[in-house]
Amino acid sequence: MRLHYEKMAESWNEALPIGNGRLGAMIFGRTETERLQLNEDTLWSGTAQEWACPDAEQTVAEVRRLVAEGRYEEADLACKKIMGPWNESYLPLGDLHLSFEHGSLVQAYERSLDLQDGIARVEYKIGDVRYTRELFASYPDGVIVVRLSCDRPGMLYVHARLGSPLRHRTSVGEGMFIMKGAAPEVSAPNHVRTTHPLQYGELDTTEAIRFECRMAAASEDGIVEVDHDGVHVYGASSATLVLSAATSFNGPTRSPRTEGKDPAECAAAVRGALARTYEELRDRHVSDYKALFDQVELRLDNGKGRHDELPTTRRIKEYGADDPGVTELLFQYGRYLLIASSRPGSQPANLQGIWNQETRPPWSSNWTMNINTQMNYWLAETGGLAACAEPLFDFIGHLAVNGRKTAQLYGARGWAVHHCTDLWCLTSPSGGYGAGDAVWATWPMGCAWLTQHLWEHYAFTEDEAFLRERAYPLMKEAALFCLDWLYEDEDGYLVTSPSTSPENKFRTPSGGTAAVTKASTMDMALIWDLFTNCMEASQVLGTDEAFREELQDARSRLYPVQVGRHGQLQEWDADFAEEDVHHRHMAHLFGVHPGCQITRRATPELFTAAARALDRRGDEGTGWSLAWKAALWARFGDGDRAYRFVDRLLTLVTSDTEKFHEGGVYANLLDAHPPFQIDGNFGITAAVVEMLLQSHQGFIELLPALPASWPNGSTRGLRARGGFAVDLEWRNGGLWQAELTSLAGRRIGIYSEMPLQVECKEGYPITVESAKDGSGMLYRFETVREARYSITRLAGGLRP
Repeated sequence: MRLHYEKMAESWNEALPIGNGRLGAMIFGRTETERLQLNEDTLWSGTAQEWACPDAEQTVAEVRRLVAEGRYEEADLACKKIMGPWNESYLPLGDLHLSFEHGSLVQAYERSLDLQDGIARVEYKIGDVRYTRELFASYPDGVIVVRLSCDRPGMLYVHARLGSPLRHRTSVGEGMFIMKGAAPEVSAPNHVRTTHPLQYGELDTTEAIRFECRMAAASEDGIVEVDHDGVHVYGASSATLVLSAATSFNGPTRSPRTEGKDPAECAAAVRGALARTYEELRDRHVSDYKALFDQVELRLDNGKGRHDELPTTRRIKEYGADDPGVTELLFQYGRYLLIASSRPGSQPANLQGIWNQETRPPWSSNWTMNINTQMNYWLAETGGLAACAEPLFDFIGHLAVNGRKTAQLYGARGWAVHHCTDLWCLTSPSGGYGAGDAVWATWPMGCAWLTQHLWEHYAFTEDEAFLRERAYPLMKEAALFCLDWLYEDEDGYLVTSPSTSPENKFRTPSGGTAAVTKASTMDMALIWDLFTNCMEASQVLGTDEAFREELQDARSRLYPVQVGRHGQLQEWDADFAEEDVHHRHMAHLFGVHPGCQITRRATPELFTAAARALDRRGDEGTGWSLAWKAALWARFGDGDRAYRFVDRLLTLVTSDTEKFHEGGVYANLLDAHPPFQIDGNFGITAAVVEMLLQSHQGFIELLPALPASWPNGSTRGLRARGGFAVDLEWRNGGLWQAELTSLAGRRIGIYSEMPLQVECKEGYPITVESAKDGSGMLYRFETVREARYSITRLAGGLRP
């Protein structure tokens, strides 16, 4: 569980990430002059902005008329009238530079990131002296820690300074080196051409977010000095450098100037950390980190051997997924990155997690909600990291505040949010006041998809208090918006319009291309999912019976899913030809994954059509697209096809040139869209879980899509809906044994193609009911909270 290299990082995409949810750093591992690129997750440009389009209702009516008349290109253009401002940008905090007085002629160099303790290391020799660095971002202490040491007394001489690409000043105070600065008040997206993209106010009076970063050092045997040039350590054997940062951001609706926090609060974190020994800081970090990371284990064996000794870049190049250890590493790296970028009290992971060095990052490093934000959190429940989803749940609540105003623009109840947002929780359609494209800007369905995560958290934990107090109120308001957004078409179906299939266009009958029509398959699937979840939630809570009946009636009248001339699940209401048949988005397949509307048992014809649609999309794609395809093929039960995308994602990418049909990973295993987007890392971890365990059909299915390339293996701690932790072991391509731990004590079904024996390890008597279902058996039984159940395969003489 280690990324390791024999040379320094030459670019940002080779550097190694650490983070504690709020603070992040990319470590280059240089010798004479090291660089740590820094981020703080609330450092964004601009201020709160929520656009109130005065003609939104009239424009929507106009679009619906144009769509009904088949004037699709005109409908696209009409949608520009309701586009508001661009969203703001996530910004870099700056850089920590370390200068060592030992030159750069090094031997025995290695840099690494150990996923088992969350610590990055750099080691090398200068002459006969071995120098070592240990670096980590501590969640319990709120700081980044850099431990510097050498194995000869008095040979460590180092100078540390801070800098930033943003406007800033440096000073000294309280024995610390201090950097204060401010974000720009205006930041143009990187795809907008302008002669003045970043515009600042005065540091002391700006309306934008102010930031502060502080660092200090301690040494047991050396001299530590702080002056206007930085922090200096002379003649030491070891030293501990501690850094923290904060901003004036105090919530998306408050002014960071007049109602902001004092960013100098980071000083307390530095003082508190320096009051502890390095060993205490390290132990507190490791204990906190391992409590999350150690929840899940994965071990794969394909009989071809492992190559743990090779540097990570060589392993990817020479073996890729053929080395099962690389797949394990990629799987656990996704879990590591979520722990590092999303912790209670932080912001949710954005397009780049928390790691960004650009003042004008790709896609503003925002939260894109027509797939990417949600993909970031697919692994949270199944991968034993439910606590890391807390920032997303908080964020959804903040979005709903502005989202209610956006819904009102359309004359609707509830709340709505469009395709992207920022720290200020922008919910209106972002598009540069008409400069954007309807194919992504005109999509108000973010509330339906986001609230799926609230329901899923309940489904996995059975936490009724969470459902009642946090989830259901937001789900219900999202459903109210969808009820009002729907309207009856000429055939009596409930449809949406403007409606798009993000971010693909269709060829119109007139020979052009357009994005806007009515009742896209994704819209209908999202609303079906939301209504279904709300209905079930209201039953669990024993409330809103009349509302439940209203949702049930509306769900029955939704425009039905269609099958097209190629036998494929249609993407739009009509059987339009795609502008790009190999498009990276699989929006129309939401009902397969992450939804559950279309399954082999409940809707076999649609299930077959959906598989045909995915097959037509092809096997290429950006990094996150490959991950989604892997998860979809896992839902289709095709483990070998799903494995193909794991293998494709383990393709080494060396360029940042933007591409939409090629993806992979960089040398540091971060996902290459390209350029870098972190959703592929999170998505592929979730996809691997789907290959080994599924629970979306009301029962647990063990090894539903096991590829031939993983004939033997085991996993521990995966989670299933209903409140179950699941351990699995398989041999020769089939289940050997499993163990379920019931965390909630409820009835469960287990599906298997082979006969099983079920026993309670605590000795509680159980009655198992079994019934044939297709080619296998479905076993149902009641569980006891905290009890463990042994599942043993009986076929093939593996057990007496």
